[in-house]
Amino acid sequence: MSEIYPKRVTYCEVCSFPPEFCEYGASINQCVTSLKQKNPELFSKLYPNQSTSTTDEKSNIPIENLNIQDKDLLKKQQKEELKQQKELEKKQNSKIIIKRIERNKKKHIISIIGLEVFNIDSKKLSKTFASKFATGTSVVKNSEKKDEILIQGDVSDEAKEYIESLLKKQPGLEDVKVEQIDDKKKVKKANPIIGAK
Repeated sequence: MSEIYPKRVTYCEVCSFPPEFCEYGASINQCVTSLKQKNPELFSKLYPNQSTSTTDEKSNIPIENLNIQDKDLLKKQQKEELKQQKELEKKQNSKIIIKRIERNKKKHIISIIGLEVFNIDSKKLSKTFASKFATGTSVVKNSEKKDEILIQGDVSDEAKEYIESLLKKQPGLEDVKVEQIDDKKKVKKANPIIGAK
């Protein structure tokens, strides 16, 4: 009988799958690069026909000289790079709007929209704002069926700073616009009283 012992499984630092399944994840290029740097033995075991230069973006090896497995891997890497580039461009062209809505002369509500593009969880951010600003917050669906965070109180500047700090942590999103809008109530003019002096 063979001994039963717990098997040690290596996990990818990028996608958290075992390296054998990285090709099914969304970031195969980064996974292969990371595996090549961190665990060259496993890399050569999983990709025996792949030299170190074929994973580089600036590879000069013609596609015809690669075997079928390497061609598939290269195609997946190129698709993934294009997809990530399109997502980054979409994020860079989007903007977050912080609207300050006047309820009456002294009370305000802050409305934040446009977070769903940046993969920011509105409910978690709402809870963070509630504890950070010690105020009431809620997440509602607006007319476009998108999440909108409502914060009681005039904290638009603080909310803007916090959201900008979140975006700076994501690579490539440092220049995303966070726009502040002031939405004031229209004051109704009183009708003049006839006969008043």
